[in-house]
Amino acid sequence: MALKKNQLIFIVEDNQVYNKLLTEYLGKQGYSNVKSFFSGEECVEAIKKGAAPEVIIQDYFLENMNGLEVLKMVKELRPGSEFVFLTNNESMEVAVNTIKYGAYDYIIKDKITLDKVIDRIQKISKYKTLKRNNKQIRQMMMLFAFVVFLIVLFAFLYFVIDIFGVN
Repeated sequence: MALKKNQLIFIVEDNQVYNKLLTEYLGKQGYSNVKSFFSGEECVEAIKKGAAPEVIIQDYFLENMNGLEVLKMVKELRPGSEFVFLTNNESMEVAVNTIKYGAYDYIIKDKITLDKVIDRIQKISKYKTLKRNNKQIRQMMMLFAFVVFLIVLFAFLYFVIDIFGVN
């Protein structure tokens, strides 16, 4: 299955060096539609203006609002956006809360963090493709069931008309 590498991905990281590192790394991996922000407010404002990111990779600790606040605001505006938290915060309580409020994953920054980020983006892409395919299959099954119902109805009506000799 070909992965969608032109999906809109937001990076929300207030550390300028890490923000640039992550943005460039995703670009080198073939992700062509990556936008970076240095604050949660910038991210939320872009979404309010109509941006529709499929994936938001963000730090938990930001200057004016924490990652959980950004997550809650974005989920209200754009429920289909998936969050991957990328942070130095190893608090289990924070990790559980972010997942509880809809984050896809919570990754502690370490040496292999960037590979984990790519893996999560690929999993989200596969998940969304499967979800879309399942919806299409359900629609086709409903159409098929409706056609079968019509065939049975017409056959029944034909049989009833035939029994009573109505031409």
